[in-house]
Amino acid sequence: MTGEKTNLAVGASEPTAFLLLGVFKLREKKGMDLAIKCKGITKFFYETNSGGKSKGGFLPWSGRNSKLTAVDSLNLEVNRGEIFGIVGPNGSGKSTLVRLISTLLLPDRGQIEVFGLDVVKQKSQVRKLINRVSVDAAFFKKLSCWENLSYAARLYGVPIKEAKRRATEILQRFGFQEGKITQPMENLSRGMQQMVAIARAFFTSPVLLLLDEPTTGLDPKSKREVQEFILRVRESHDSTVLLTTHDMDEAEKICDRVAIIDRGRIVALDTPKNLKFMVKGESLEDVFMELTGKSWEED
Repeated sequence: MTGEKTNLAVGASEPTAFLLLGVFKLREKKGMDLAIKCKGITKFFYETNSGGKSKGGFLPWSGRNSKLTAVDSLNLEVNRGEIFGIVGPNGSGKSTLVRLISTLLLPDRGQIEVFGLDVVKQKSQVRKLINRVSVDAAFFKKLSCWENLSYAARLYGVPIKEAKRRATEILQRFGFQEGKITQPMENLSRGMQQMVAIARAFFTSPVLLLLDEPTTGLDPKSKREVQEFILRVRESHDSTVLLTTHDMDEAEKICDRVAIIDRGRIVALDTPKNLKFMVKGESLEDVFMELTGKSWEED
């Protein structure tokens, strides 16, 4: 990999930096250049009946009624340095896949590797390489923006002054009002809370950034800023980005390749241009409709 960028993770703790160097040296030795490798991944959930109404359940031994397949024998490879999009309607398995890759869920079948590390057997090492932003990002809602960010900085080993500088820079770029950073999270709009979640992820400069519908709830200007920032992070920090979205225009604008997922299976994978050419369509929505026989809004 001679001549490639070596700015692996600005702001990462010293142990994490050594781990990154070890991972990339191993990858170079083996000739590998994959950020993510999923092989035969399957994830089940269970649906139980309660008072005649169905609700999702995580405990298969607790009054289960039926088994639901959220991810179904999925194979996927994401190259280092890619911005890779997973697009599909709600309930297609996008978020479940991200949780599996980020070690938050265990696969029922198959294997997932992040830079050659098994997400089940080596989850502690994997977690040092990744960060995740979800549409329902968790915060201590009674605490202020900065109190939440400083708590995260301590967990990641980022010096507080450096974390504050980075977070403030990112939030200001999104048009976040300076006075809002000291307000409790519960007093902020959903869009503003999402900006704080993005800042929290970016100030650690992760090598793999998992973005689960990160622009949901943002106004058009903030959405555009997030998209442009994702492109800059990839270029300046040698990061790989996995982005899930149901915004086809967003995927087409910033993703190098896109996988279309439906009912837990990948039905197509290529560059946005090639996918549209394949079905003679004008948009990725046309591709989805052609390959699945369903409109985007259908379950």
